[in-house]
Amino acid sequence: MYPAQSPVVPARLLGLVSLLFIGWAAMAAADSRNFGNGRLIPAENYCDQPRIVVTRDGTWVCILTTGPGNEGEEGQHVGATSSQDKGKTWSRLVDVEPPDKEKRSAYALALITPADRIYAFYCYNGDAIRTLPDGKPIRDDMQGWCVFRYSDDKGATWSDRHRLPMRLTAVDRGNEWQGRLQMWWAIGTPTVFDGKVMFGFTKLGKYILQNGEGWFFRSDNVLTERDPAKLDWQLLPDGDHGVRLPEFGSVQEEFDLVHLEKEDLYCVYRTTMGHAGSAYSRDGGHTWSKPDALRYEPNGRMMKQSRACTKIWKTKNGRYLLWFHNNGTTTYNNGINAGSRNLGWLSGGQLQNGKVIWSQPEIVTYVENGLLGCSYPDLVEDEGKYYICATQKTEARVQEVDKSLLESLWKQSENHVVASDGLELNLAGAQCAATTTARTPRLEPLCGDIQRRKSRDDNAGGLTLDVAVQFSDLMPGQVILDSRDGAGRGYVLKTGERATVRLEMSDGWQATFWDSDAGLLKTNALHHIVATVDGRSKVICFVIDGVLGDGGAERQFGYGRFNPTFKEISGSRKLQLAPQLHGELKHVRLYSRALRTSEAVGNFHVP
Repeated sequence: MYPAQSPVVPARLLGLVSLLFIGWAAMAAADSRNFGNGRLIPAENYCDQPRIVVTRDGTWVCILTTGPGNEGEEGQHVGATSSQDKGKTWSRLVDVEPPDKEKRSAYALALITPADRIYAFYCYNGDAIRTLPDGKPIRDDMQGWCVFRYSDDKGATWSDRHRLPMRLTAVDRGNEWQGRLQMWWAIGTPTVFDGKVMFGFTKLGKYILQNGEGWFFRSDNVLTERDPAKLDWQLLPDGDHGVRLPEFGSVQEEFDLVHLEKEDLYCVYRTTMGHAGSAYSRDGGHTWSKPDALRYEPNGRMMKQSRACTKIWKTKNGRYLLWFHNNGTTTYNNGINAGSRNLGWLSGGQLQNGKVIWSQPEIVTYVENGLLGCSYPDLVEDEGKYYICATQKTEARVQEVDKSLLESLWKQSENHVVASDGLELNLAGAQCAATTTARTPRLEPLCGDIQRRKSRDDNAGGLTLDVAVQFSDLMPGQVILDSRDGAGRGYVLKTGERATVRLEMSDGWQATFWDSDAGLLKTNALHHIVATVDGRSKVICFVIDGVLGDGGAERQFGYGRFNPTFKEISGSRKLQLAPQLHGELKHVRLYSRALRTSEAVGNFHVP
């Protein structure tokens, strides 16, 4: 998806200033967002859904699905490994459920109790049904029993297998086996509240991956009861039908949930509608609201999502985090939509009037030089630090997340500070008069310095252009800023078709561009436009009037990717200001790095 080839600070704000500085300084070293910089978790070959719990002495125990072949193939099973150094090194894999040719196991969730007992809940093909009723062979890793084993020695050994009572419902009775076989799987993290535990999963009504709906297991005593025979399990919601909205189509799956307050719960899940779904329960999961698209705020803009895992967590500080892929593709990470999982994004959430309000998102992980991406993440909190583990299906890795990135998400609406780190040019008023020229710095190559970079993208450069502009008309081709030399090297910001602004750049032998979302610009209105070029993740994006572009109604992606070999784009280093602008340029800020989304939003908040 390369566009060129296809397409005086108040005292109360000093904390925010320090926070943003720490975040930027951290990025000058190894990029914590780079999946390749993460620590590898042991696996046989295929690996999926790494789920990590932390014991009282600080041991990490990771439960994951693995196998010698590919996803769904023979030998797939649930295993576990542990780490004493926060994921830097790991023990050898042990079997939670040993491989069995006839009885596949997969897709485990992990729960740790106050007594340090670790539970693994997973799919187990206990009846060894491996064909359709007509005898045709089937993939058999998303069916059968819901079972669990537990460990009281930090994952070194595991108990006998126990089965949860998954009652038959309409979706089961309507499948090819009329309920003799139940098709289901889970991806979530159990949510714990008031001594109770709940986790979500998907039931399927037709082989394979059709007619999905959301269900939840709830136990009010699993955190304290040590006798597995005395555990209390409820299958929710009440009645015969799970959480789904017919208008969202057949694919409604991979349900995950968090506790809000009292008996209030919130679930999210994936669809093929170009967005995720969501629903609320106000009675502990017994009944659920009519699902809606996942939105930044009630009745607000939908959060775009491909057919990929949508994960939600409640952190120890009582805030929320949402993982999604921030694009509107409708299939898996393959074919023409390859790359739909390459970027993992996080939004920070806060509870307001019983609903979760989400921030503009930030990139939290990317995969170098590839269209394939990582997903199915889990969040680990340990000693005030945050980590995310995710998988590419052949590699599972754990990465520490820059804490300042998360804090900036949660405090995004409070940020009214102009970012100062990397600010090379800051002009306003008469300094921005049309045809004025300003001297700009040499920029680091977007492909980084091969001789000194630790990882391919760790030393790659970046650029951010921040302008306030008022247009008298929106004729395409109006040049707002231009650094290009006689050979065309450099960058130019100008108006595009359909009320957009376009950033073009060239290193002298290749060029690329990206447009903002259509229809956002208006005449005789002051617009704040931030165009960011991130040389590490190879992303161009726009934040216009405090909102990150998502592609709007016309495009699946609101961000563009550029070629990893892109070199220096400094151009003439003489920046022409408004040489062809029908309107007025109010301010210009140029940064020799990529601003975070939260920084761009903060700049917008400053008058």
